[in-house]
Amino acid sequence: MTPINLQKSHEEADVIQVADHAVERKAITIVGGGPVGLFLAMLLARRGHRVELFEARPDPRHEEAQRGKSINLTLSERGQAALRVLGLEAQVLDELCTPLHRRDVHTTSHTSRLRYGRPLQAVSRTALTRYLVDAASQEPNVRLHFGHRCTKLDPAVATITVVDQQTGQRRQVQSDLVVGADGASSIVRRHMHQGQLADFSIGYLPWRYKELTVTSEAAESGVLGRNAFHAWPGGKFLMFAIPNRDGSFNAVIVLPASGEDSFESLTTPAAVTDFFHRHLNDVVPYMPNLTEQFLRGSPSGFPTVKTSSWRFADKVVIIGDAAAAVVPFYGQGANAGLEGSLVLDECLAAHPEDWDMALAAYQERRKPHRDVLADLSHKNFDMLREGTRRPHVVARREVNEFLHRLLGDRAMSLSYAVQHTTIPYEHCKYRTERFQRLARLAGLDLVVGLVALRHTISGWLRRTRAGAAKRHLGK
Repeated sequence: MTPINLQKSHEEADVIQVADHAVERKAITIVGGGPVGLFLAMLLARRGHRVELFEARPDPRHEEAQRGKSINLTLSERGQAALRVLGLEAQVLDELCTPLHRRDVHTTSHTSRLRYGRPLQAVSRTALTRYLVDAASQEPNVRLHFGHRCTKLDPAVATITVVDQQTGQRRQVQSDLVVGADGASSIVRRHMHQGQLADFSIGYLPWRYKELTVTSEAAESGVLGRNAFHAWPGGKFLMFAIPNRDGSFNAVIVLPASGEDSFESLTTPAAVTDFFHRHLNDVVPYMPNLTEQFLRGSPSGFPTVKTSSWRFADKVVIIGDAAAAVVPFYGQGANAGLEGSLVLDECLAAHPEDWDMALAAYQERRKPHRDVLADLSHKNFDMLREGTRRPHVVARREVNEFLHRLLGDRAMSLSYAVQHTTIPYEHCKYRTERFQRLARLAGLDLVVGLVALRHTISGWLRRTRAGAAKRHLGK
């Protein structure tokens, strides 16, 4: 990777340093060194604040630090717009990302393709994190501490206790503000809520997932397109795959936690091989160590986090998954987290003398939209594993895309608004629902029905020809 040109990123950035006399420089502690925490650290540092970031894991720039699970990300306009503010977008897109021009939906009989209005950008979470670590380490007002686990928070005095993972040494760190960017299992959130009358919930889908690797030969042979998001919907299961820069694919198999064809039942090489040959036979040849990958380790869950309290006075605030984790089926978790960092930075800058008001404004601006995103992400999971196989759903998507090309932004589909604009999520939902009501009055449902009928007939003809071919081969 080309070294980051920090001077250039400052020159291109939209973030303007606040003049020395305009605001008091404060000490800020961030817990969590993922993309959201690192990005926020840079935003606040460029405001002139002194930022210390603590991350329990080792420095991700060291190969030995790479471990664990990490579904590849897709950067939509929200994430790209956030990186643009710091002047980092161009290098991230050029050197880390693979453009996705369409979605390919695979079934046992054929593959259907739907082009995106604008490309999404696929990126490895590890690669993006490494890049942001490099960028943050060059900020004079940022100090990064890897291998330091936060074990306690005293919210009244904005003080955390951290433990050095190598030496076991404990120390307390006091600051003006503590930011919890430490994920769905946030220790900052847990300690902040003690003594608060805060509603909190964490729910899990009755599905689990494991990550698999599909080799680059799948693209070289033409079975999988290099610049597409791939999905294999199965009703009760789903697999999707996102390309890596080296031509391979990061695949995620999503299965029920229990029952038939579940992680509970697929526990032997024979059972795993049988399942994949029945449902995902097109990619099996490009997963040479499939059973070893599948049977290694335990499956992971999909948490959704909601809470009524995102802050404590002017001392503590939570952000990203710590405040509102969502399931990954709209590809918006990291995008929403980066966008939320911009909002928090704006609120702190807008109320430099009253951070209690600033944090209240941040929660008021973001929480309703993150709650809507949580609901949309659940619905998109249902659509991906089941709806993409239904002619009526596919037809509505095609008609919506046609209307958008014809009428422009007046006829944006929900997915386009979510992925390719920075319109707040709640407003995306409201705008598209209003347009759909008007379109139905104008006869849209009839058009969708006709397109769905065409898909139904095409599918029937395809299955008939395939059956006839099998019978002919059997003679």
